[in-house]
Amino acid sequence: MARTILITGGGTGIGRALAAHFAGHGDHVVITGRRPGPLRAVVDAVAGVSALVCDHTDPAALLRLAADLPERLDVLVNNAGGQTDFDADGGTDLASYARDFRANLDANLLSAALTTRALQDRLADGGAVVHLGSIAADQGSGSYGAAKAALASWNVELARLLGPRGITANVVAPGYIAGTEFFRDKLADARRERLVADTVTGRPGSVDDVTGAVAFLASPAARHVTGQVLNVNGGAHTTR
Repeated sequence: MARTILITGGGTGIGRALAAHFAGHGDHVVITGRRPGPLRAVVDAVAGVSALVCDHTDPAALLRLAADLPERLDVLVNNAGGQTDFDADGGTDLASYARDFRANLDANLLSAALTTRALQDRLADGGAVVHLGSIAADQGSGSYGAAKAALASWNVELARLLGPRGITANVVAPGYIAGTEFFRDKLADARRERLVADTVTGRPGSVDDVTGAVAFLASPAARHVTGQVLNVNGGAHTTR
């Protein structure tokens, strides 16, 4: 039976790969993002995908989104986010620090919390919520790591809230994943080599690695797995 799946931040990278995976298995997929261009590109390339523009940090935008979504959602994937420090202006005063810290919290924590709150009543009993976390939650990376750590902590309470309805809530925490926009083309070769060397598998992660983990947590096989963080980092979290 086809499911309805919402993937936030579905225009590029991991989100686009997830959309292609689920649509390829016959699900109806809705993707969202702030940029219409990448969303249109996915819709044009992948059958079974529709798209809606939404800033998931904006409550008003989420209410508009909810009005345009199907009445029933089987799976919610909170993928929107990213390291917002790459977009900072370099200010070093306290006000700049506060603004930049809040930007990461908004993008990576508040976006997932607001989206889930706005849509939780239409999540189907027996469904799933999956958030995209990060290895940075355990290894640290300024406000980005703090936001991802908070996401994992908040998810524990979410699992308790949704559990009586048979809805699972989990986090997939990738390490370095090649072929995405995460580093904004600012990843130096030396750092890339170090990130790969930190794994015990000796290779960078791929979007397919993450897709497989999310697909499992959204599947019937994972209906008794909830409140968990599934690390997808080639064992890099064990090497520091």
